[in-house]
Amino acid sequence: MKSLVLSIMISSILMNAAAAEKVSVPLEVIPSVDLERYAGTWYEIARLPNWFQKKCAGEVSATYTLLEDGRIKVVNRCRNAAGEMTEVEGCARRAREDGPNTKLKVRFAPSFLSWLPMVWGDYWIINLPADYQYVVIGEPSRKYLWVLCRTPTMDEATLQKIVEQAVQQGYDMSGLIRTAQPSNQP
Repeated sequence: MKSLVLSIMISSILMNAAAAEKVSVPLEVIPSVDLERYAGTWYEIARLPNWFQKKCAGEVSATYTLLEDGRIKVVNRCRNAAGEMTEVEGCARRAREDGPNTKLKVRFAPSFLSWLPMVWGDYWIINLPADYQYVVIGEPSRKYLWVLCRTPTMDEATLQKIVEQAVQQGYDMSGLIRTAQPSNQP
């Protein structure tokens, strides 16, 4: 019995060390993004679970509008379980002025709190094909991930390829949530 417990403990330690090793490798982002092409509406296809989207039952979308000062207006919408649409507005900016424009910080807290670092979350573009038809958003701890598409649906082969690439980047995709989107949208 003691050897079984010891074996489980050792296995657990090794698995945690392997997980820590994966996260210690920097998350790769794409080199740059044309923010004018990126602007517009994106539909959520899938995401890793997070506390701030718990009330979203489906029809999740994000609309990005490029502002004159270089920041991006972000409007996230979703339908809750009661069937009502909810909306939250935020703002995104470069994480660092001298860094790539694919490493952004986003805030949904009121603007008077924008001086607080903790209200800004990482929004890193880790996958975006040349045709800008889908995008994968992640962040360095690999706790959060979103798959967005220009249309409310995505073919299974593309989604599977995205999942495989996310796993290669160190993400645990076992909890991936598929987003319910109505099939009658364009």
